[in-house]
Amino acid sequence: MSNEILQAPTLRGRKGLKAVIVASTFNKKYTDALVENCRGELGHMAPGVAVTVVRVPGAFEIPMVVNRELRREEKPDAIIALGVIIRGSTAHANLIGEAVTRELLRASCDHLTPVIHEVLLLENEEQAEERCCGEALNRGREAARTAICMLALTHQ
Repeated sequence: MSNEILQAPTLRGRKGLKAVIVASTFNKKYTDALVENCRGELGHMAPGVAVTVVRVPGAFEIPMVVNRELRREEKPDAIIALGVIIRGSTAHANLIGEAVTRELLRASCDHLTPVIHEVLLLENEEQAEERCCGEALNRGREAARTAICMLALTHQ
């Protein structure tokens, strides 16, 4: 895991760009924090980007909604996938994490649209607290910065 903080350009003054956040509601405390931090960072660094949030029950449902959004007539310029999977004592978390990763990559490549993957597979709630609610290493803000970098790259 890297502690490096991604530096992103600001997109101030850029109008007409659309981003969709697709976030699970499972592990609500942490996913709500990811969404809040992501929206805050997008609002600060890219105030002209219209942001829509779509909530789904769990991480496994995220790729289906991402694909639905990418098939819309006016598809978004970027999608940010947010979720928290905490490992248990079975292989279930790994299976979900691998499936979500594979399908998000496929969606991004098939539609040539940035899909930012911050569906976190974590060992425990301590890691979730640090990555979702913490100040130093916040994956919600990191997801927003990655989206901004990709929007700047794809809309030059």
